[in-house]
Amino acid sequence: MPSQFVGNDAAPAKPIPLPYSIIMRKKLIYLLCMLLLTACENAPFSMAEIQSTTSLATEPSILDSRSISLIQRKKQQAVIESAFSSKTSPERAQRLAAICFDKTVGTVFMPFDLAEIAMVETGGHRLSARAVSVKGAVGVWQLMPSRAKSHGFSTKDMLDDAKCAEAAVCELYTKLDMARGNLERAKKYYCGQGPQANAYMKKIRIVRQEMLAELNIQSDKIALAESASTIR
Repeated sequence: MPSQFVGNDAAPAKPIPLPYSIIMRKKLIYLLCMLLLTACENAPFSMAEIQSTTSLATEPSILDSRSISLIQRKKQQAVIESAFSSKTSPERAQRLAAICFDKTVGTVFMPFDLAEIAMVETGGHRLSARAVSVKGAVGVWQLMPSRAKSHGFSTKDMLDDAKCAEAAVCELYTKLDMARGNLERAKKYYCGQGPQANAYMKKIRIVRQEMLAELNIQSDKIALAESASTIR
């Protein structure tokens, strides 16, 4: 029997309502997915995940920019601002934290990497752009004029926080190459070598532990708040 085509003036078919159980099942699945996404996004960091023996080239850590999300980078910025506020004015802390974020976007480095160096280099001098070491290193990230020049910056440029941060990133890349991809060793080379560099790295680790602890606290608070909001 040939098929019969229905004209445009035919009454539209009524939609078949879904059973209540299927609707509730879909809502439950959606809720579980949201909870899983929240848990993954706010998973805490641990020091084991950023061991100094880890090579950026072979085994990216959880703080590696190739895998970390933009949201997590922003969380680092908030923690940095809080840490910087203990050393300088809130306004300057906010600006420097933003620079740590901006100047590491698109690099292998994290906002924490720049912040650690700044805290150790000039934290005792209120993170001042005019800080000058006894050897002549200049700016928040304390670059020697010769090193700044090698990256295309003048000594005067080091008084500009943003340019000083850019030069610091360039210097870190140089040291990372020397360290064959080992970021912790690269930070040690940033200071130099010998006992002074060893002491420098101890300070770096202390700053890192404090910031990671604060990051985990903030992540836990956000996770709890988002979970409570989702359940409602």
